[in-house]
Amino acid sequence: MEGVRDWWQELAGLVLPTECAGCGRARTVLCPRCRAALDGHPPRRVRPVPEPAGLPAVHAAARYADEVRAVLLAHKERGGLALTRPLGAALAGAVWVGLGRVGEGEGPPPPGNALPPPPSPSLSPPPPDILLVPVPSAPAATRARGHDPARRIAFAAAGELRRAGVRVRVAAVLRQRRAVADQAGLTSRERLDNLVGALAVVPGAGRLLCRGPVVLVDDLVTTGASLAEAARAVRAATAVERAGRAGRPGRACRRVGAAGEPGWVEGAAGEGSGVSAVYEGLSREGREVRPSRARKGGAGVGRGGEVLCAAVVAAPPDSFVINRN
Repeated sequence: MEGVRDWWQELAGLVLPTECAGCGRARTVLCPRCRAALDGHPPRRVRPVPEPAGLPAVHAAARYADEVRAVLLAHKERGGLALTRPLGAALAGAVWVGLGRVGEGEGPPPPGNALPPPPSPSLSPPPPDILLVPVPSAPAATRARGHDPARRIAFAAAGELRRAGVRVRVAAVLRQRRAVADQAGLTSRERLDNLVGALAVVPGAGRLLCRGPVVLVDDLVTTGASLAEAARAVRAATAVERAGRAGRPGRACRRVGAAGEPGWVEGAAGEGSGVSAVYEGLSREGREVRPSRARKGGAGVGRGGEVLCAAVVAAPPDSFVINRN
């Protein structure tokens, strides 16, 4: 049913009169001015204040205001599926910069062009596939919208990156393991508390995550709570996988029985809450500005399961590092 709905919405966008999702200009899905607002500027590092513990370096393609805000809402809430590709292209630019393929501030080429070709291959072994891991929407929100916006944009971004020669896959392996409150109106602290332990990697996916370095992706970052929780869940799952390979499962994890979903695993260190232990152990990383281990030419991208960075389409203007004194 969802596939039929997607097909109809995309067909309707091609044959029926439409308007720009950003400014309302007639007979265009996204006008040149709004497209430039979306991906016409170099992606930049963003840091929410306060910055949650465990948040990897985040790069955003655009500022969440005016036309960009309207475009994201049209895609997410009003089924503007024709916007998927331009949003994916903007996200691909943020991933590209986050991986260190171009320097901070250089950014991708002008809108409408492909990402720059990768450097000539060296004699070193080819890098592993980069795994784009989208932050999932709540199941109820996905049902209401008819699609998961971050997942859809992640697949579009992967297509853009592959055309530029990047080895990349989408690993949609995160799920909500419990209901969370609506984030609207919550403070940064309340959002973090609301999401602690809310995400888990689906059983068996830890092995997949260990095959390649991870870039977390989403359409929007505000407080960073969702990305920090996603990073915790990925790190916990890959720690369990590595410990299991080494024959030391008891040292790295504990399994949740009736209190959680069957088979859900949670990182732990010592007694008490495994979730808290993971956050506390990553607090220093969350505060530091750390360049990605990615290098031009593809060498030194990072080991499988390592959360290299995060990339989003948009972030609030005051979170852009370049705007701060």
